[in-house]
Amino acid sequence: MQEWTIGDIVQTKYNSGIYIGKIIEDRRNFLLVEVLAVLEHPAQGDLHQPGQVDGVAFHERKALAFREKMNARKRDTTIFEGEVPDYAESLKTAVENLKKQLRGQDTEFSKISLDRIHDLEKDFYHKIYS
Repeated sequence: MQEWTIGDIVQTKYNSGIYIGKIIEDRRNFLLVEVLAVLEHPAQGDLHQPGQVDGVAFHERKALAFREKMNARKRDTTIFEGEVPDYAESLKTAVENLKKQLRGQDTEFSKISLDRIHDLEKDFYHKIYS
């Protein structure tokens, strides 16, 4: 079983996104982690019915903010090896990777997801990227 130390830099999944963060507190089955960078932007749409657009609530999901705290499951967390990227650059890269993936699919789901990502960039991320 993995041993955790306060201050360890980790990679963890959270609500369909993947983040790099620092352990703040051990909470039995969870770790309180402070976000330092984004590796994979959260998916858009209904997580319980991926790829569906009809008859589902199509959610718009923002990435967690710099220094935002999350309760990360220990089983979804590993020690991060390497240099922690700048938050703004990591967010921009994660968004570009998601857009590239979605553009490669010609579906109604990918079109709506791209619209949601565009809205996030326009309404929130442009302040971070600049």
